Parts: sequence; structure tokens; C-alpha cells
Amino acid sequence: MTDVRSARDSDLAALVEIERSAGEAFRSLGMDRVADDDPGSAEQLAPYAEEGRAFVAVDHADRPIAYLLLDLVDGNAHIEQVSVHPKHAGHGIGRELVEHAAAWAEQRGLPALTLTTYLDVPWNGPYYERLGFRHLGAGEETPGLRALRAHERAVGLDAWPRGCMRRDLYVGR
Repeated sequence: MTDVRSARDSDLAALVEIERSAGEAFRSLGMDRVADDDPGSAEQLAPYAEEGRAFVAVDHADRPIAYLLLDLVDGNAHIEQVSVHPKHAGHGIGRELVEHAAAWAEQRGLPALTLTTYLDVPWNGPYYERLGFRHLGAGEETPGLRALRAHERAVGLDAWPRGCMRRDLYVGR
């Protein structure tokens, strides 16, 4: 088990570096455009931390080694980004972050987690299926998800198959 906590402003520069490092894995699949995608800035991440929608997994020295960002899209918690530093990949840290996000959403009475992802990348679509997400057909996509997908197409992320996924939560268990 890794400690997961809310991100602090002092963590944000590390999150940018985690994203940059994690993106390098896409090169092995010939997805250099994804690896080269701008991870954004600490300033762009600040609203997530300020609004309590950024979570970090930390090492024994309380340094971030992975993170997850949440948006609210059509009444659901939407995983905007989850990244694990490659040195720490394969140890279930991403799963811990997703479970933390699910608990956060359930506490707020939100019915589902959603995300958009690459369908065929092993650490994307197939991975999220193992975590209980299902692929959404075009007719199941909410207006907000359709808008996100349109933006992804506009910035060229659809050079490889992408789609929306959803994991229903059990609010009020």
C-alpha cells in the first residue's frame, strides 16, 4: 500500500515531471505524439489542488510518485489524468489512486467514474477494464464526454483508437 493524499501546491511541479516521464512509455508503441504532448504547468494544475480534486501517491519521504486529477462531467467524477512515474509502475499505485477517486466520488454521492483513454494501449483501455470500467458506445456518451472527445480529436489525439469508459459506483451502500 502506498500513501495517497490530496495534492498540495508544493507538489505540482513534481506532477508535471511525473507526466513527462510517464508519457515516455508511449514511444515504445510508436505514439511519439502522445509522448511529446505538453504536460501542462504547475499553474494549470493549481485549480485541481485548490478544489480538492488532485490526489498524489507519495513515497516514504512524502514525495509524489503518481497522481490523479478529477473533473466533474455531467454529474460524474471524471478522471482527467492518472500517471505513475515509470520507476514505480506495475505496483498497483494507479489502482490505489483510482480507488481513492472512487471513494471521493461516492462520498459526494456521484454515481460513476468516467474517463477517456486509448482503447488498445495495455496500460489504458485493458487496464481500466480490469478496474471495473466498461466501454461506452457512442449513444451512451453524455454531452460532456462528447465535448471532451471532440476536443481530443481537434488536438490530434485520435491518431490512435480512443473512447470513453465508465465505472458505476455504489452510492449509499
